[in-house]
Amino acid sequence: MMKKTYLSLLFVMMVWGFNVSALSVLVNSIEPVLMTSIRIFIAGLVVLLITKMLKVFKVPNKSEIKTILYITIFNVIAHHLFLALGLKVTSGINTGAILGFGPILTMILAVIFLKNRLSRLRVLGFIIGFTGVFVATSISNGTTISYSIGDLFIFLSILAQAYSFILISKLQPSIDPRLLTGYMLVIGSIFIFISNLIFKPNFSELKLLFEPKLFLVFIFSAVVCTALGHMIYNNAIKKVGAAETAIFINLNTFFAVLGATLFLGETIRMTHTIGLLLILVGVFFGTGALEEFLRKKRERVVVEEEG
Repeated sequence: MMKKTYLSLLFVMMVWGFNVSALSVLVNSIEPVLMTSIRIFIAGLVVLLITKMLKVFKVPNKSEIKTILYITIFNVIAHHLFLALGLKVTSGINTGAILGFGPILTMILAVIFLKNRLSRLRVLGFIIGFTGVFVATSISNGTTISYSIGDLFIFLSILAQAYSFILISKLQPSIDPRLLTGYMLVIGSIFIFISNLIFKPNFSELKLLFEPKLFLVFIFSAVVCTALGHMIYNNAIKKVGAAETAIFINLNTFFAVLGATLFLGETIRMTHTIGLLLILVGVFFGTGALEEFLRKKRERVVVEEEG
């Protein structure tokens, strides 16, 4: 069962990583907030349809509705809005680098809200990982280093998502996590669409979605990445916990950077390479993976000595 869950998480990380490139293409063709509201609405309908087929669909009660709305603010509205706005003004590679900080953010929030213990190695991991994000997102111009507002938006997007994972673990919604995902996506998309009206969107841009290439990119992003991806990931959180599933997000970084080079033709700079390596080391330390490795090694030594 656990092997199946981990394989499904690996699939999610791959499509989420490639989704960075897909979203970059979409937000540069259609107004970001409008596109995001339509994409998430379609994804939500797909998830609800799947829950109907799986016979887990039901109308939530009053208590469940409150929980759904609370998690939706962070998991859908804030996360997807900041992600779309950020990708409009920053690169896919920078986005991939910042995504790699997600596991450490989740771990820090787990310490704050779930009272998880934080060892010295994990603190060191946080410092190394934060340094990696700083290096990877820096833009060197001679002797100066500058940052894009898009990088800040992406960071806020990942922070909101990390907090939503903690909420799912902490609140333990009684509703099936797959059904929870569907309701969150539909409700979140409605709020995003309403906020979109403030920006006076050009609805005529939506006709671009009927172009074959853009349509396929949109379907991949909405159905595969958002609908299936979030449904699988939120279901995994309930099974193995927020901190454990967050470990997989460092693979998201790898696939995001790979996708940016393959599909967007972006160039990996030395700062990206150094930053990504630091983030991966930070994740290895910060999520407790190193401690788990050392613990198992000590156990093997004890067994060998007793044998």
